[in-house]
Amino acid sequence: MLNVSHLTKKYNRFKANDNLSFIVNDGEIAVLAGPNGAGKSTAIKCIAGLLRFEGEIEIGGHNNKSMEAKQILGYVPEIPAPFDLLTVWEHMEFIARTYRLDDGWKKRADTLIKRLELDDKRNKFGKELSKGMQQKISICCALLIEPKVVLFDEPFVGLDPHAIKELKTMLFEMRDKGISVIISTHMLDSVAEFWDKVFIMMNGRIEAERTRSYVEKNGENLEELFFSITEKPLKNTVKKI
Repeated sequence: MLNVSHLTKKYNRFKANDNLSFIVNDGEIAVLAGPNGAGKSTAIKCIAGLLRFEGEIEIGGHNNKSMEAKQILGYVPEIPAPFDLLTVWEHMEFIARTYRLDDGWKKRADTLIKRLELDDKRNKFGKELSKGMQQKISICCALLIEPKVVLFDEPFVGLDPHAIKELKTMLFEMRDKGISVIISTHMLDSVAEFWDKVFIMMNGRIEAERTRSYVEKNGENLEELFFSITEKPLKNTVKKI
């Protein structure tokens, strides 16, 4: 489970995140949706422990800065940053050594590499790969540790159609395994098939929260709701369903 409570991130007087609170339960896929600049990536980076912030974040019941939390957290950044002089396979080995994984990591790494069509690139250096290939390395590294919580920041940008299809399949598998997943995106159609909960963000705040069951039961159009929030003056209340 991921529990974010009163998350606030300031840059001088500017609030990139303004008092965000939400929960992503085990086996739930949640989406942070909003236009560019809404504060989605900042929130993801705070959860990942990359930025200082006010508030509290717990991952699997542990403070997000703790070693216990980091051992069960997978993170796929918006901009992949592989090591220039490590090969694809050496990235897998680096993660395995860092997290002190058991001997089963090699089989998992081999499976991930093949599923994302990196098999013929396993001896290529990070700097030799396209952005899409580098994104695939990020996904492999994040999932190799068999995390309990996974953060994806705009994961589909730059991926080829096969990789997008395979990643969506992986997301369904994660849900079935009880993994908590949060995805940051500005493209609702990319997550339409599998989201369980959506938080619509604007100007650093969560302006609406919806569950799939509520939307389906009431026939609400999520896209219309999204644009009504992101293209019109904001209200002071947040409706949670």
